[in-house]
Amino acid sequence: MRWLADECVAAALVGQLRAAGHDVSYVAEGESSATDATIARLAHDEDRLLLTEDKDFGDLAFRLTMAVPGVALLRLGLYDSTTKWVRLEAAISHFGSNLFGRFLVVEDKRFRSRPLLRSI
Repeated sequence: MRWLADECVAAALVGQLRAAGHDVSYVAEGESSATDATIARLAHDEDRLLLTEDKDFGDLAFRLTMAVPGVALLRLGLYDSTTKWVRLEAAISHFGSNLFGRFLVVEDKRFRSRPLLRSI
C-alpha cells in the first residue's frame, strides 16, 4: 500500500510500515513544516493514504472537503510505536484496500470508519 506519513508520526512507525513492505513517503524526510493543506494535496497528487496523528485533517476532509485518497488517524495517545504498529497493522488487515475513500480513526479498542465526502 502507498502511504504518506505526516511528520507527527514517529519515524519508528514509518520504519515498521516500510519493513512490512509498504511504500511510505515521510513528510519529515522531505516536506517538513508543510501545512496540513499542502500535505493533503501531496497525498492526493501521489495517490497515497495519509497517516497522521493530527485531528485537523478531519476538518480538511469533511468541512473543507479536500480530496484525499484516504486518511488513517491514529488516536492512541502516548503509546509506543510498537503498540501503534499493532493497531495500525490490525486496521490494514481488517480494511485492506477499502482504506481508500475512507476516514479511519484507529483507537485502542476499536476502529471508526466513515466514507470521505470527496476522494480521488
